[in-house]
Amino acid sequence: MAKQKVTLRLDADQLAELRALIDPGSLSASVDEAISAHLTEVRHARSTDQWLQELVDEHGPMPEEATDWAAGVFNEWQATKAATLR
Repeated sequence: MAKQKVTLRLDADQLAELRALIDPGSLSASVDEAISAHLTEVRHARSTDQWLQELVDEHGPMPEEATDWAAGVFNEWQATKAATLR
């Protein structure tokens, strides 16, 4: 895989914490892994949005109760995910 040099502006406190937690030589690898993980989430969200749009196109809008339920499930999942990262 080709590597490209870039300049980033990062939160100073987060950068200091990351440097304290990892091997000093692996900062680039850590940032690259974080970008990869974020891209995976974005791709998944985009695929889910496309799938939901296909369902709406085929079957019409979802009832409000269903979207409220789905929003609750998603928010609970996000909260659980955030809690495990702390």
